[in-house]
Amino acid sequence: MAQSVGIKDVARAAGVSVGTVSNVINRPDTVATETRARVQSAIDRLGYVRSESARQLRAGRSRIMGLLVLDMGNPFFVDVARGAERAARDAGLGVMVCNSAQSPSEEAEYLSLFAEQRVRGVLLTPADATGRNIETFRRHNIPFVLVDRVAEGTTECSVSVDDVAGGALAVRHLVDAGHRSIAYVSGPPGLNQVRDRRTGALNALAEAGLGPEHLRELPTERLDVAAGRDAGARLLGLADRPTAVFCANDLLALGVLQAMYAAGVGVPDDLAIVGYDDIEFAAAAAVPLTSVRQPAVTMGTLAAEMLLEETEEETAAEKHEHRRVVLQPELVVRRSSLPSR
Repeated sequence: MAQSVGIKDVARAAGVSVGTVSNVINRPDTVATETRARVQSAIDRLGYVRSESARQLRAGRSRIMGLLVLDMGNPFFVDVARGAERAARDAGLGVMVCNSAQSPSEEAEYLSLFAEQRVRGVLLTPADATGRNIETFRRHNIPFVLVDRVAEGTTECSVSVDDVAGGALAVRHLVDAGHRSIAYVSGPPGLNQVRDRRTGALNALAEAGLGPEHLRELPTERLDVAAGRDAGARLLGLADRPTAVFCANDLLALGVLQAMYAAGVGVPDDLAIVGYDDIEFAAAAAVPLTSVRQPAVTMGTLAAEMLLEETEEETAAEKHEHRRVVLQPELVVRRSSLPSR
């Protein structure tokens, strides 16, 4: 195995001191042009790459921000990552993106990894509803910001969307269209987002003078298209099938749409469908999907900026004021919930 090239090798090849090589790398303006060119030539010829981990160890500050999301297969979290990466890059930092796959055990492993790597901070969408993983991670004194989750019972920053308002938007739209029997394909009941969207749905029914019996919940173990297809099959098997369905995210809604299409059930004439997140695929579906839009890129950007604000200076943690940012959702109406005229 070839040995890695070190700074001493570059110094030897260029006929300069190790300190001069270090200056060329870190403070090039302090080195004479001819010497700088000779050192750079040696670097290029030998293929030297500086050890960023060693530099960070000496400086005591990492240039990596961790991002742990529930499901990188969901375009919503891809957009969150895009926003976070943009803000981190502008500050000269990189982002280590990890996927908990909605598993508390995998979440715990990644949080342990972040602690071992001593990342600058972490952007986290929790998978463990009990909060035990967060409590364990907090002991490492690594700053973190909660994303897509309100920081209830914690002192950390958070960026989220008002999911109660979002659920109300979806079901209010369906009620206004004349639907009185609505299914809620909800996803794992342990997720706060799932519960909040259900609360909003019930609030909208109550506004219309309708009781909770008008909302039939169909829970799923995951928040993906396959789970949506399964929920769609269960929906088709109901004797008193609802006339509309509200899904906790767009992937579930697309799965329900696929199940209806395969069974010859018309959308929206036989079944109206509303999703949540407004991912790119929602507008591109065979029947364009009505959805509650979340500003995912903005969420990622704001969360990263708050983390950078807290970790920018050595005294930042003492001066930083934790805050909660709650963004408002928006209903985007498309054909999946509009009956033919």
